[in-house]
Amino acid sequence: MVKINFNYKNRKINIEAKNCNGLWRGVGLMFSRRERAEILFFEFEKNTRQAIHSFFCPEFVAIWLDEQNKVVEVKKIYPWTFSIIPSRSFKKLIEIPINKKNKNILELINKK
Repeated sequence: MVKINFNYKNRKINIEAKNCNGLWRGVGLMFSRRERAEILFFEFEKNTRQAIHSFFCPEFVAIWLDEQNKVVEVKKIYPWTFSIIPSRSFKKLIEIPINKKNKNILELINKK
């Protein structure tokens, strides 16, 4: 597990997530059941605009961060989307499944 801290909409957000390296980088949330799915964290060696997809995934919120943990972009991702690319390059990606156990974190992110 890894702890990630970042600011979003003038709020400090602290998340504990499963670190995804190796094979997990390619699998991510695929085949996860909505209520059992864990928050996932991906860190890349250098800045990238790598696309993600949501085949066989539950709905989730993707948060792309730069190397200083500044939010690059936040998007709600729906199942069966072929290619999702953020508008700017990023170094880190957090995938937060939309489920009951992540309700508090998701409310912080969605507040205006």
